[in-house]
Amino acid sequence: MLRNDLTDDLQIEHPIIQAPMAGGVTTSSLVSAVSNHGGLGMIGAGYMSPGQIREQIKDVRKLTANQFGINLFVPNEFTVKENDIVISNQLLQPIRDQLNIKQENVKLPSPKEYFHIFHEQIQVIIEEKIPVCSFTFGIPSKEVISALKQKGIILIGTATTVKEAIEVEKSGMDIVVVQGSEAGGHRGNFISSAEDGMIGLMSLIPQVVDHVSIPVIAAGGIMDGRGVMAAICLGAKAVQMGTAFLTCSESGAHQMHKDAILNSDEDETAVTRAFSGKWARGIKNQLIREMQDFEVDFPVFPIQNTLTQSIRKASSKQNNCEFMSLWSGQSPRLAKNQSVESLINAIISEAKKISMANH
Repeated sequence: MLRNDLTDDLQIEHPIIQAPMAGGVTTSSLVSAVSNHGGLGMIGAGYMSPGQIREQIKDVRKLTANQFGINLFVPNEFTVKENDIVISNQLLQPIRDQLNIKQENVKLPSPKEYFHIFHEQIQVIIEEKIPVCSFTFGIPSKEVISALKQKGIILIGTATTVKEAIEVEKSGMDIVVVQGSEAGGHRGNFISSAEDGMIGLMSLIPQVVDHVSIPVIAAGGIMDGRGVMAAICLGAKAVQMGTAFLTCSESGAHQMHKDAILNSDEDETAVTRAFSGKWARGIKNQLIREMQDFEVDFPVFPIQNTLTQSIRKASSKQNNCEFMSLWSGQSPRLAKNQSVESLINAIISEAKKISMANH
């Protein structure tokens, strides 16, 4: 009923893709459960070393014989501005003190390292014959795209505007994920500014569908069968869901993170640069509130991400959700504590009811 050419190409039963949430959420049991129950499980490998990616591929393959994919961050050139680092450290110091974090010498990443790791990650994907690879934060080089396409790997780009979606198609990618402003976690914008890329999903889908010929996957605030059917009615071929899977029992998100989403309302998320230097949507907590007047002062991603790493680690160890990045989309009231199987079954049965009612 919900099958189409995209589900056929991805060899999945339902038009549901689990968003590749980097940072430990996409455990092997989450990814494999999604794939085992008819969706496409995705490993969020943005922060993983090539070795860690290879390990997790092995784990997932033990747990599912079905298709799954991997998502990578496209590295961008960035400059390290000493002054920004000084300001950021001054702002973060009181929080480090509060969490009893010992003074540490943080090794800051360089663009060269980032590009190097990215190429090694790509190598792993080719060697392990991963069938689907998606990208966030930009479009990889022509060389990378052509190397992956030669291996028959299905490529998915991420866009927050029509202009970005057109560029994804021009680059030779096969599918585009359109990320509405409702989406949790990092914004995928790469041409438009984060501000210009804050278009609601229901406005974005039909406009992108009218301007590209590749299939469109809708992402942002979709939590149930109603959201799936709405996206499909507007021309999307599938949906990508993050927050809905984040609160599932198989997800690797910290229990405090899950609880924060399960106990939040729709008006309790904010978009912030404080954690990583890149705009991202999460549940408001002390760190977001204290830093909101200084958003423009923080260094760019991945520098700020490196500077806040010890804070995020310590707060998670200390079960203190005030300084964790509690990424969440704008529909937390629809989140449930359930298994992947119950979530997917509920979505499909609700979508079928809606479909029947309309015939």
